[in-house]
Amino acid sequence: MLTNSRRGTLLRSLLVACALVAWLAVGAFGGMAQGQLSTVQENDPSVFLPESAESTRASEIIDEFSVDETFPALVVIERSDGGALDQDDLAAVGDMAQSIPGLDLPDGGSIEDYLSAEQVPAIPSEDGEAALLPVSLDAATASDLIEEEDRVSVAVVDRLRAEVSQTLPDAGLEGWVTGPAAGAADLVSAFAGIDGILLGVALAVVLVILAFVYRSPLLPFAVILTSVFSLCLAALVIVPLAGADVLLLNGQSQGILSILVIGAATDYSLLLVARYREELTRHEHPAAAMRAAWRATLEPIAASAGTVIVGLLCLLLSDLGSNASLGPVAAIGIVAAVFGALTLLPALLLIPGSRARVMFWPKRPVLDGAGRHREQGSLGLWARVADVVSRRARRVWVLTAMALLALAAFVPTFDAAGTSDNDVFLNETESVTGEEVLADHFAVGTVQPVEIVADESATADVVAAAEQVPGVVSASVLTDSDQGNSDQGGSPPGGPDEAGSGEDGSGEGAPAEGEALVVEGRVLVEVITSDSAESQEVLTTVTALREAMAAVEGETFVGGAAAERLDTQETAERDLRTIVPVVLVVIALMLMLLLRSLVAPLVLLAANVLSFAATMGLAAIVFNHVLDFPGADATVPLYGFVFLVALGIDYSIFLMTRVREESLQLGTRQGVRRGLAVTGGVITSAGLVLAATFSALWVIPLLFLAQLAFIVAVGVLIDTFVVRSLLVPGVVHDLGRRSWWPWAKRVPSDPQ
Repeated sequence: MLTNSRRGTLLRSLLVACALVAWLAVGAFGGMAQGQLSTVQENDPSVFLPESAESTRASEIIDEFSVDETFPALVVIERSDGGALDQDDLAAVGDMAQSIPGLDLPDGGSIEDYLSAEQVPAIPSEDGEAALLPVSLDAATASDLIEEEDRVSVAVVDRLRAEVSQTLPDAGLEGWVTGPAAGAADLVSAFAGIDGILLGVALAVVLVILAFVYRSPLLPFAVILTSVFSLCLAALVIVPLAGADVLLLNGQSQGILSILVIGAATDYSLLLVARYREELTRHEHPAAAMRAAWRATLEPIAASAGTVIVGLLCLLLSDLGSNASLGPVAAIGIVAAVFGALTLLPALLLIPGSRARVMFWPKRPVLDGAGRHREQGSLGLWARVADVVSRRARRVWVLTAMALLALAAFVPTFDAAGTSDNDVFLNETESVTGEEVLADHFAVGTVQPVEIVADESATADVVAAAEQVPGVVSASVLTDSDQGNSDQGGSPPGGPDEAGSGEDGSGEGAPAEGEALVVEGRVLVEVITSDSAESQEVLTTVTALREAMAAVEGETFVGGAAAERLDTQETAERDLRTIVPVVLVVIALMLMLLLRSLVAPLVLLAANVLSFAATMGLAAIVFNHVLDFPGADATVPLYGFVFLVALGIDYSIFLMTRVREESLQLGTRQGVRRGLAVTGGVITSAGLVLAATFSALWVIPLLFLAQLAFIVAVGVLIDTFVVRSLLVPGVVHDLGRRSWWPWAKRVPSDPQ
C-alpha cells in the first residue's frame, strides 16, 4: 500500500499535471482568440454615444429620409511641381477616376462592388491647382470583413494608395488618399501594432526587469509564461462576448487590456514568488512552502484584484459605450491575471518536485528556519528606509505631502477639452497630410456637413438662423432631386467644390433645385461649415448652431459627424464628474472591509488621490511645455483616475495587509517598520514592472495612448516610491494604534 507521504506526492503531482494541461489548452485556444480580437473591434464613435444624445436622435430621424449613407475616401491630386493642372494632367486624373471602380481587392472582387455610385467623378478645384476624386463607399458594407482579415474600407484605401503611388508619378502628379475612410484606415494601421509590437515590447521590458530582480535565468520565464497565458485566457472569454455584441471592444480597449493583464499578472506573481522564497527558508519541501506562501498571499492578491475590478466596473456608469465597455473588458483581464498567478505559476514552480529550489538558481533559498528574522533584520535598502521613516515619521509625511501638493497645483492647467481627429496621430499619416492639401484647394466643410432636422413650417427660419452663425458658409434644404446623392459621410450635390461655386467662392446664394424633401412633417437642412468635421474649431460652430436652433419655433435636432464629436466630448466630461465620486466611495468601502478600520482606509484613499493630483499636475507641465501636445481627449483624466487610484491602491494594500499582520503581534509603529522593510523590494519591483508595461503603449503612435501611458507609468512610480514608501508609512506611524480605529483593541499598544 502507498504510504501517506507517497500518496501526498502523487496527489500533488496529479494536481500540477492537471493545472498544466488545463493551461496548455487555454494557451492553444486562447492564442487563436488573441489573434481574433481585432476582428471583433468596433471603432465607430457614433456607436458609443447614448440614445439621449442629440446627434443620435438626429441620426435616427435622418435615416427616414432614405439618404444614401456613404463612407468616403477622397483622392486629392496636385502637380508634383505645385503648378496649375493643364489639360494633360486633367486627362490623367480623369483616366484614374474611370479606373478606380475596376481596381481589384484581396477577395477577388473590385472596388465597384462596394461603391454607392457607379462612377467616381473628377472634380477640379476653383484655383485650378488640384483635383478631387471622391470615392464614396456604401456605409452599410464598409465595415464588412474581407477574407476575415481587413475591413472593406481599409482594403479599398490600401488599394487606392497603391494605385496612386504607381500611376500618378509617371504623369508628374502627386496624390493623397484622405477623408473619413482613410482616417479610419490609418487608425487601424496604428492599432495593428497591438498584437505584435506592443506585446513584444511589453514582454521584453518585463523580462529585463525580472532578470534584474531575480538574477535567475529560470524564474523570469515562469512569470512571463504566466502573464502570456493569462492574456490568452482573457482573450478566450472576451472574443465570443464581443462577437455576440455583449461587450463593445475598440482598439484602445484592446491595447489597454494587453498591458493591464501583463502588468497585473506579473505584479501578483512577484508577490507570490517573494513569499514563496521566504517560506522556502522555513519549510524543507517546496510544496509545503508553496502552500504557506499561497495562503499568505491569497488575501492581499484577492483584495487588490477585487478593489481594481470594482473600480473598473464603475465605468459601467458611463454614458459612453467606449468607456462603459472598458470596465468589464479590463475586469475580465484582472480576473485572468489572478487565475494565472494563483494556479499556473505555482504549478510551474513545482514542476521539479522536491528539487524546486532550482528555479531560484544560482541563489537558492537555504533552509534555516530563520528566514523571517533574517529578512527583517537585514541592513538592506528598505530596512534603512523603514528606520528613517520610523525615526522621523511626521517630518517625512509632511514634506512628502507638501511636494505632492506643489505638483497638484498645476492640475488646472491640464487641457482636456478634446482634440481634432487629425491630432490623434503622433506620426505622419497620409490622411492628415491629404486633409491639409484638401483644405488648401477645396471647402473641407462639404465633406461631412452638419445636418439639422427641423419642422417643415420652420424651414426658412432654420436656414436663415443657420446662415447667421459664425463659421457657417451656407445652409440648404435637402430636395427630392438630392435624394440618393447627398449623404452623411460624403459630398453634397455637386461635389466638394460646390461651396466655391459662387462668385466670391463662398457658395452662398446657390439655389437648391427641386422641391424640399419632407418626411413626416420634417425637413433636412445641410449646413456647410468653413472648418472640417474633424477639426476642433468646428465644435464651436456646432454649439452656436444648437443655440441658434433653440430660438427657432418647433423641434430641431443638430446632427452629423461634428455633432457626434461634440456630444462625445460633452458626455465624457459628464462621466468624469459622475464616476470619480463613485469610485472613491466604492474603494473606501472595500478598504474598510479589508483593513477592518475606518481611519487607515481614509488615509490610503487621501494619499492616492493626492498622488493622482500630483501626477496630473506633472503631466500638465510635460504635455504643455515639454512635448507640446495639442491638448487631451476628455476621457484621459477619467481613465487616468480609474487606473491610478485602482492600481495605485494595490501597493498600499500589499503594504498595509503586511503592516496589520505585524501590528497584531508587535504594535502599529513596529509593524509599520517591519512591514515596510519586508515588502519594500517586492512592491518596488511590482511598481517598476507595471510602469514599464504601461510605458510600452508609447509604441502605438496615438496621442490618447501616449498620454495614458505617461500618466499611469509616472503615477505608479509616484505611488511606489513616494506614497507607499514615505507618505502612507509616515502617517500610519504617526497615528499609531489610532490608525485601526474603531476596531483597534486587538492591536497591542505601542511602547512609549
